[in-house]
Amino acid sequence: MARMTGPGIHLAVALEGAGWHPAAWREPTARPGELFTAGYWTDLVVEAERGLLDFVTIEDSLDVQSSRSDGPDDRTDQVRGRLDAVLVASRVAPATEHIGLLPTAVVTHTEPFHLSKAIATLDYVSSGRAGWRARASASAAEAGHFGRRDTGEFTVDDLLDEAGDYIDVVRRLWDSWEDDAEIRDAATGRFVDRDKLHYIDFAGRWFTVRGPSITPRPPQGQPPVAVLAHAEPAYQLAARSADLVFVTPQDAEQVRLIERRIRAAEHAADRHHEPLRLFGELVVFLGPTSEAAAARKARLDALDGQAYMSDAQIFAGTPAQLADLLVSWAEAGLAGFRLRPAVLPVDLEAITRGLVPELQTRGVFRRGYQDGTLRGRLGLPRPGNRYAKATV
Repeated sequence: MARMTGPGIHLAVALEGAGWHPAAWREPTARPGELFTAGYWTDLVVEAERGLLDFVTIEDSLDVQSSRSDGPDDRTDQVRGRLDAVLVASRVAPATEHIGLLPTAVVTHTEPFHLSKAIATLDYVSSGRAGWRARASASAAEAGHFGRRDTGEFTVDDLLDEAGDYIDVVRRLWDSWEDDAEIRDAATGRFVDRDKLHYIDFAGRWFTVRGPSITPRPPQGQPPVAVLAHAEPAYQLAARSADLVFVTPQDAEQVRLIERRIRAAEHAADRHHEPLRLFGELVVFLGPTSEAAAARKARLDALDGQAYMSDAQIFAGTPAQLADLLVSWAEAGLAGFRLRPAVLPVDLEAITRGLVPELQTRGVFRRGYQDGTLRGRLGLPRPGNRYAKATV
């Protein structure tokens, strides 16, 4: 297990509505009437924390869900509508103590100044457990909600270049307050040392942002940033801008290939800080037997009227069989996994109450949380402040 970092395999779950299968909301164990309540999301994250998971991600977009890639559909038999992921994470944070919270936020059409203070606020609310999954959008339907530009005029490379600048601006704004900028000395009447707040003066193709932020530097300094990457342009974005990269191999050999390509992208980007942590993605249908898991998927496919497809590997089997796969992929070069439960809460509970004990028995997963930040749990040191170094 020499390729693993930290205490063995890192494990996370991606929370999406009633689950990743479009018919998940029709399962008897689903809670479709509660999808837009705080209690529903709190229960899911508390269960994930019960299983000692590293973090959860919360899906988000700027348009309603669709079975089509080119815009809205006319289906009324699938979940439509969602809550804001950053706000959900901030609501859930006080109900948890250890688990990391990485909401998804779209960088296309939004402003980095707003998101920088939202994630910084989440880091304060959670006492150093915040992160962020950055997502670019080429959707014409999403662009239509804003009316400022037509994303059809831009290439994928353009959108990812914009995403890279967006993340850079957010990171600079997090550093625009030095760690000791707040004095809070009532006797002298000095709350802040203005010399330790810095203009970032970012000027690029996509953004011109002066700064500084209105929110002090987050407890982690830099909350971890994640991206989902399927191919070379996104690998380059991850190498330039991210701490975590979610990848979608189909087998252990593809894990090795993807890792080589990402390390090459890091070299090309002249990356000098911590190497990317690679997390493999799988959609999981778990059951007491592989036949039961496959039968549940088949039943859900029948309800939806078509076989479920995904960009990630679809796994249907037992927790022990999934553990076998995770260990083999970890040995091939992955630091951890972001699992997508097909049905919530049943597959989440199968992860926390079935998969986790199996991995613990094999000695590749923690048996308790240690105090500290999300960065610390992922083996990422707290970075220095770029502007403080410039003033020394």
